[in-house]
Amino acid sequence: MRFQDPQWHDELPSTNTTLVEWLREGRDLPDGFVLAARSQTAGRGRYERQWLARPGRNLTFSALLQTAAAPLQFLSLPQAAALGVVAYLEENGLAAQTKWPNDVLVGGRKICGILAERCKGVVLGIGLNVNMDADEAASIGQPATSLRIETGTERDVERALDELLVHLQVWVGRWEKGGFAALSAAWESHCANLGQYVAVGEYTGVVLGFGSSGQLLLREDDGTRREVWTGDVA
Repeated sequence: MRFQDPQWHDELPSTNTTLVEWLREGRDLPDGFVLAARSQTAGRGRYERQWLARPGRNLTFSALLQTAAAPLQFLSLPQAAALGVVAYLEENGLAAQTKWPNDVLVGGRKICGILAERCKGVVLGIGLNVNMDADEAASIGQPATSLRIETGTERDVERALDELLVHLQVWVGRWEKGGFAALSAAWESHCANLGQYVAVGEYTGVVLGFGSSGQLLLREDDGTRREVWTGDVA
């Protein structure tokens, strides 16, 4: 697949919401269409969590994928996107890790979140903290960081998107051809929680690895091996 040149807007409520609305209105948008906002006033992540962006601070965008992937393969698309983000961060000198199912961490703090929604294809939304400062990070309800905090350098968010799309194109392309099997080695080598004792919703146990569709494999306290398909690792 190939991403199109991004369509930038000064302000949108949410790139995901806007792109989904356009598709439902019947707009004819090409595969790989990218919608980006310099400011996002009502952004949302998984479970409708807020993801706001002030002008020029962070990167918020959504891409349209006209994929014929089966439902089980679709589950690992955010993992492919997360690995694309990891590759971009590593190119910029940062040691990044993945957190199941779709977050990217640097130094144990969240730098990127991903949301995928089905709508006449798949709308893939990504929020990457680029120029967030330490005070802004401290105001968030979970440990967070940004490229600026980690490197001491501000970046142009439009250039950051262009550079990131190069890596996303590689990893989403691998996912399209091979599903999670094409991602599993890289995912496990970057996973922050592999071998750790975690809680995921009502379940607790040691992370053994990941199944053929990217689902989390836990060994519970009584030795039971459980597959977990949704939830947040804590």
